[in-house]
Formats: sequence, structure tokens, C-alpha cells
Amino acid sequence: MKRFSEKYIITKDMEWEELGGGVSRKFLGYDNQIMMVKVKFEKGALGSPHQHFHTQATYCVSGKFEFEIDGVKQIVEAGDGVYIEPNLLHSAICLEQGMLIDTFSPVREDFLSGGGVSYFGDKNS
Repeated sequence: MKRFSEKYIITKDMEWEELGGGVSRKFLGYDNQIMMVKVKFEKGALGSPHQHFHTQATYCVSGKFEFEIDGVKQIVEAGDGVYIEPNLLHSAICLEQGMLIDTFSPVREDFLSGGGVSYFGDKNS
């Protein structure tokens, strides 16, 4: 498995990876310590409640989302950011079609392995 991304990631040359449930993504860069992912959501798409040991910082590029982190809900719109400590239960629902930039530390090995992403549905369907 490749342990790092290319130096330049030109997204117009990349296909969206369909994850199911109205969610798709493109990897924007990663190595062993960090990963950045562009995630596109259709209205109503759900990131079901989940948790992971990674630190996560998310930037809302467009749209409107309702996040819930550790039992606290907040509406997030374009220009807003979200910080999720490791192991906190969190979820999101897309209220208006939009795009997020998710950054994780360390790298999400589960994303690179090619397996299904359970909280976005079955990407193989």
C-alpha cells in the first residue's frame, strides 16, 4: 500500500469515489500522520453516529449541515469549522447540498484499505 499521496492533487482530473447514501469523496493528500479528504453530500445524506481514535478537523466549503458531537448539536454552514476530539461520538446530516474538507490525524488507514465506509452506507452498492 502506498504510504503517501502525490505532491500535487489536481481534483478536476480525479473521479469521485461513491460511498453510497448520497456521499462521495476525493483524497486531497495524506501520509502516515495526516489525511485531507474532500467530501460531497447530497441533501439528506447522513454520516451516522460513529467514533474513531483520530483527531478530526472539518471545514465547511458549501451547504448546511447539522453536526452532533458528544450529544451537542450545531448547525454548520459555508466558512465554519468543526473540531472533533478522538473517540467522541459524532454524526452529521446534510440539510442543504454541500461539501466538507475533512482532515484527520493520523491517517485513516480504513479509508485507504478499500473497505466499505459503514457510516456513509455501503460504497460497493
